[in-house]
Amino acid sequence: MYKFEIYKDKAGEFRFRFKASNGETMFSSEGYKAKASAVSAIESIKKHVPEAATVDQTTATV
Repeated sequence: MYKFEIYKDKAGEFRFRFKASNGETMFSSEGYKAKASAVSAIESIKKHVPEAATVDQTTATV
């Protein structure tokens, strides 16, 4: 099961990570001063992810 985990870092800021069903962390967030901001970011991702574009910045341009 995929899941978001909210935690506090060493600096006392709230962060979240997204974990795959195998328990591996797929990505983690920046630090937020308020827990509500981290929760809001998670809700925004849940709402907008199906519409997210993929931008490949590794293609060379001449």
